[in-house]
Amino acid sequence: MKKDWNKEQFGFETRAIHAGQAPDPTTGAIMTPLYLSSTYVQESPGVHKGYEYSRTGNPTRRAYEDCLANLESGKFGFAFTSGCAASTTALHLLKAGDHVIACDDMYGGSFRLMDKVIRHNGIEFTFVDLTNVENFKKAIKPNTKMVWIESPTNPTMKLVDIRRTCEAARPKGIISVVDNTFMSPYFQRPLELGADLVLHSTTKYINGHSDIVGGALITSNEEIAKKIAFLSNSMGGISSAFDAWVSMRSLKTLALRMRQHETSAMEIAKFLDQHPKVERVAYPGLPSHPQHALAKEQMHGFGGMITFYIKGGMDAARTFLESVQVFALAESLGGVESLIEHPAIMTHASVPPENRKALGIDDAMVRLSVGVENLEDLLRDLTQALDKV
Repeated sequence: MKKDWNKEQFGFETRAIHAGQAPDPTTGAIMTPLYLSSTYVQESPGVHKGYEYSRTGNPTRRAYEDCLANLESGKFGFAFTSGCAASTTALHLLKAGDHVIACDDMYGGSFRLMDKVIRHNGIEFTFVDLTNVENFKKAIKPNTKMVWIESPTNPTMKLVDIRRTCEAARPKGIISVVDNTFMSPYFQRPLELGADLVLHSTTKYINGHSDIVGGALITSNEEIAKKIAFLSNSMGGISSAFDAWVSMRSLKTLALRMRQHETSAMEIAKFLDQHPKVERVAYPGLPSHPQHALAKEQMHGFGGMITFYIKGGMDAARTFLESVQVFALAESLGGVESLIEHPAIMTHASVPPENRKALGIDDAMVRLSVGVENLEDLLRDLTQALDKV
């Protein structure tokens, strides 16, 4: 019998290890088994033990989904093959003729999905600077059915006031979706701030070891949950049992990892902020961040992502990126290893150049995903790379 691991009685770290899981009733195994079966025997037509086909439901995936939902203060969780698969499923809550207001600054893959794929299904998108809730209110149309929020945004690290935006959306029946990939449920829980639906690329901090690709949706709204369950089963973008098992294992150390990511990121942000070869740093934990007060209000920490602008443009950035030794030049983020990348060329190349220019995604921008290596090693690596510029 599974316990009710509610947050009123148990802390985040305890729930990350136990929520949604129970010892195997057959063997007593403390770890949830990896159920690789595609189908399940029925006692009589339609009479089964809760599972019939693994696209519809799988015991390993369900344990992972329940744990992740618990950590996000949600009731229903859904695991997908990728963050893009989760986003695609969420956008299929809409129909032709509906309108979406989305962040003007977001992950390049999300923009590509909306602008180059879903738009052709007859859904309209308006990309708006959502750092000001008045911009959201002005963009609302009679057919607006969804607002798509990233906070912090990728890659410029702007913040959206999640509570006020959701409060403005709810009376008009607008579904609020928050991509919480950068923060993880340890540092930010959008459902507690009034969001209807939370999205994760679980490839990133949730799994945290750069060895699977996955996505997730979490909600407490039963009507939305029923629709997502139908869409997930019909469209088939569900997580494999193995990826769910790996990610559930990773959730057990999420709190430990996130604390170290943030501790090191804060020190690195301070270091870069004072470095003569750095133009400016965007990190919500720095008092210099224009929305530092909002960060303290709606987040429980500042995370491990840093964006900064190096003096000297593309030539300086290229030299710097080619010179790091501990940081790995690679796309993605949120792993235990520190990654560094150039958004204009790498993660946001799918965003039109004029859009990138307007958002400040220029040749001088560098994005760091600070890992959990020794802090002194990371600082020394950044120092020697900057010295070469």
